[in-house]
Amino acid sequence: MKKSLGAVPIVYPTPVFIVGTYDDAGKPNVMAVSWGGICCTTPPCVSISLRKATYSYQGLLNRKAFTISLPSEAHIAAADYFGTVSGRKTDKFADTGLTPVRSDLVDAPYVKEFPFILECKVIQVHEIGLHTQFIGEIVDIKADESILDDHGQPNIQRIKPFLYAPQQAAYYGIGIHLGEAYSIGETFTKKER
Repeated sequence: MKKSLGAVPIVYPTPVFIVGTYDDAGKPNVMAVSWGGICCTTPPCVSISLRKATYSYQGLLNRKAFTISLPSEAHIAAADYFGTVSGRKTDKFADTGLTPVRSDLVDAPYVKEFPFILECKVIQVHEIGLHTQFIGEIVDIKADESILDDHGQPNIQRIKPFLYAPQQAAYYGIGIHLGEAYSIGETFTKKER
């Protein structure tokens, strides 16, 4: 039997995206965002949602650009810090010793030390309620060569991203390999009907 949990914002898993923006003075800032994900294939787009109260909000509106730096497990402490302090009060890059890099394609910074970067231009903004959704067209993806497989594609086991569980306020690593997509379900199509 299932128990009703009510209308609450829970889905598992949620990503740990580090969103990079510039403020009005050109200061690079980053924040942790878990409300987001891929939202379109063609054009390739990703959505993120954040509150108006965040320091990054106005930069997103004004610059119409953002980056997503995907941290590896090695940078979990910095990613957590990025989500707990405001860029209004501190320089998060200076505090963590990480390096802001100016994107050459969009008006936003990314984190040099993180292995996987999405560079995005804002194409739609939707005010939903407490959060505003920004849809960004992915202009380019930059990946450290060390995380690429023999075919030049990102390998999740090399990236070592981690997930956020909102109700537990905890981070979890990626689990074991369970099977190949688009093939493990074939057992159902092979059954006689």
